[in-house]
This record gives sequence, structure tokens and C-alpha cells, in this order.
Amino acid sequence: RSILAQGLKLRTFLHDFAFGFPVKVMASMLRQTIGFSARRFVAPATAAAGVGAGLFAWNAQSQSQCESMQDRVIAGGIAAGTAGRSVQCEGGTAAKKYETYWPRKIMIVFGAPGAGKGTQGEKIVELLGIPQLSTGDMLREAVSQGTAVGKRAKAVMESGGLVSDDILIAMIEERIQAPDCAQGFILDGMPRTMVQAKAVDEMLAKNGERVSLVMAFDVDPKVLEERICGRWMHKASGRSFHVKFRPPKSMKLDANGEPIPETMKDDETGEPLYQRADDTAEALKKRLDGYNSQTVPILDMYRPRGIVKMIDGGAPMNKVWDDVLSKLKSK
Repeated sequence: RSILAQGLKLRTFLHDFAFGFPVKVMASMLRQTIGFSARRFVAPATAAAGVGAGLFAWNAQSQSQCESMQDRVIAGGIAAGTAGRSVQCEGGTAAKKYETYWPRKIMIVFGAPGAGKGTQGEKIVELLGIPQLSTGDMLREAVSQGTAVGKRAKAVMESGGLVSDDILIAMIEERIQAPDCAQGFILDGMPRTMVQAKAVDEMLAKNGERVSLVMAFDVDPKVLEERICGRWMHKASGRSFHVKFRPPKSMKLDANGEPIPETMKDDETGEPLYQRADDTAEALKKRLDGYNSQTVPILDMYRPRGIVKMIDGGAPMNKVWDDVLSKLKSK
């Protein structure tokens, strides 16, 4: 109710200058007058007008013709609040995504090794336009870019130590400030423990945010073994392939029906693929033990919020994706 009242009050104020002003001018005037950020303005303006200021944000990365993202969102809120109609910048796909998947997703994907969260994560990224953030990738990126957190992590690794939870959390906090995370992000591989999960919650709470969806992929251990032992990876991108379920286009088999290593290459770059040293039946058992004892209990922490969605990762791939789609929707 308070949000609605605030939005209606703003609507009266904005009526006199909503149209005919350049977007940046409107944004500047709004900031000076009401004194809060564009991100915080989106929800009140949308709630009050009943239309999507957030529509602009969904296409933020692809709409080079529009103004900066914050200014577009503010202008969209102004026009929507005053004219009572939706405003579009480019294309109709943003409206559809806004209507189906808003509010923005702060997701965590869980699954034992080989459960398919990487494969399905790629599809979610393509659908929603939000990045999937793995701790390994973020760590390498932070170190290579020489960020403050990256320097701390590099010093620890060079001394032979393990990167601590506080560094990992700081790394995530730094990474999600990037523009590509403005509409949400997917955490993959973090948190792994209850301690990390609580730290992630505390970090998000600083900005008044919280995890909005936890998607857990459940697969029978026997199926996992088949998947893991036939998996090949592309190092630079993290893309995964499988000799049976997702073979690279270049794959050729020897006389025994086994893949010839030299022919295993990434479909997009043509670069060599590799098999992880721990993608063996013996290593899988140890990894599953760790996953079940440390990571699975995190689901119980989030269940009371009603945000945990279980996915049968052992079903046919098209069925898995249908299940993922149904549980991504906000309605």
C-alpha cells in the first residue's frame, strides 16, 4: 500500500513534465527531486502505474539506441505513470519476458556432479539474459583483472593456501555490481556449505535483496556415473560435452567405440576438449558424499521460504527443460 501511495503521489508531480523532455533531463530532475536511485524507483513506479518500467531493463544490454539503463528505466516509469500505457524501446520480447519472469532472478542452482545444472544453466542464461556465475570463473576473472579481491585471492593461492569464504563472498559481491547482473544472476558452485549460504544471504541483505529461486537437479547415482565418465569439457568457456548425450561435432570413434581424444574439439572455437581428473567412478563417490553431507542440507534452509524447486534431472532432456521453464515463471 505504501508503495502504491508513493507511486500515485509521484504521478501527480511528474505529470507536468513527463513528455517533451530528453530522457537524461527527466532522469536528472527525478533524482534531484525525490532523491533515490533508479533501481529503487522501478518497483514503486511499476506498482503504481500497473505497467512495466522494468520492460526497459530486460533489453538493457541489447538496446544501444536507448539512453543509459538507469535513465531508460526512470523515463519508462515517468511515461508509464503519467500516460498509463506501456513504453517500449525495441522489440516485443522484453514485454513478454517481463510479464513471465519478473521480478529479477537471483538464483542458485544445485546438483551433484553430472546432474545437468551446467547444461540447463546455459539455456536459462540464453532465455533470461542473465549470467551464470561459477566461483572458478569469477576467481580467475578477478585475478586476471587485478581487482582488489583478485589481488587478495592471488596472494593466498601463491602462498599455497585455500581461498577463504570471506574472499569468495567479497568476490561475488564485487562481480554482481557489473551491468550484466542488473536483471539477475545465477550462482553455480556457491554456496557449498551452510556457512557460505548464510554469508550469501547476509551479503544480499545489505542491498535489501534475497535469493528468489533455488533450483535443485536430482539424479540417480548410477545415471550420474554414466554421465560423468563420458564428459568432456572446454576449459575456456566451461562448456560440457558427452560422448553419448552431447557429442561434439568433431568426435570420431576408434575400433572399440571409444572417442579418439584428438578429435574431441569444442563446437564453437575448435579448441581441444579435456576430461577432468576427477571425472572417474571412484572420484565421483567421494564427491557425492561431500555433496550430500554439506550441500544438500542448504535446501532445507531455503525450503521454508517456498523458493526451492526440485527438478528430475534424470528425465529426457526436453522434459527437464520443460520442468525448468515451468518453475522459472513468476506466476
